[in-house]
Amino acid sequence: MSDSSELAGKTAIVTGAASGIGRAATLLLHARGAHVIAEDRDPAVEELAQPGIVPLVADVTREDSAARAVALARDEFGSLDVLVNNAGIIMFKPVAEMSLQDWESVLSVNATGAFLHSREALRVMSEQGSGAIVNVASYASFQVFPTIAAYAASKGALVQLTRTLAVEAIEQGVRVNAVGSGDVVTNILNDVRSDGQEFLAEHGRGTPIKRAARPEEIAEVIAFLASERASYLVGSVVMADGGMSISLS
Repeated sequence: MSDSSELAGKTAIVTGAASGIGRAATLLLHARGAHVIAEDRDPAVEELAQPGIVPLVADVTREDSAARAVALARDEFGSLDVLVNNAGIIMFKPVAEMSLQDWESVLSVNATGAFLHSREALRVMSEQGSGAIVNVASYASFQVFPTIAAYAASKGALVQLTRTLAVEAIEQGVRVNAVGSGDVVTNILNDVRSDGQEFLAEHGRGTPIKRAARPEEIAEVIAFLASERASYLVGSVVMADGGMSISLS
């Protein structure tokens, strides 16, 4: 069972915090006692501002954004204990129709953004001798369907980044893990199709659990991985996908 104050005194950065999983994670970590830097390129992230939550409008693909987020965490709250690399985008295009810009736009957010933020966070956490990094991966880290090559490649890269960081960082007391998210009813498809949330809900019905997840359900896994309850997890990918990754149907 979780303690409502288990993250008291901790400081977290959550990327992609304006909506969906990022927003849910921000609010849950805060509810469990953490101070949170809520980062997103969408100015709507500023709506999260309250005591203990400081919004940062920034683009995760920019090197200076990671440095700004880490500096803000230390300046506002004195430490950095948790990083949640959640920012992500998706594109539906066959490889033969994809431009280099298409490919790089997805990889830069989903993989490079996580690298940049992890690098800056690790430099601080290693000095402290403690910390937790949680990456939001996907069933698409392992399984695919047509038109998601860039997304699947980026999430596959994120899992391998998770594993490599985990073995590099554990000697400094920093745990790195990931959650393998399934279909979650969020706004991630809003820019690519008009029925984004309905599509996700319908796609989720194809899983053994017969539904898509709510953002709050993935946030619970994130909070667990960020906490001392996950103290023996190193380089794990906790699949929270309603059974999609184990089903052949």
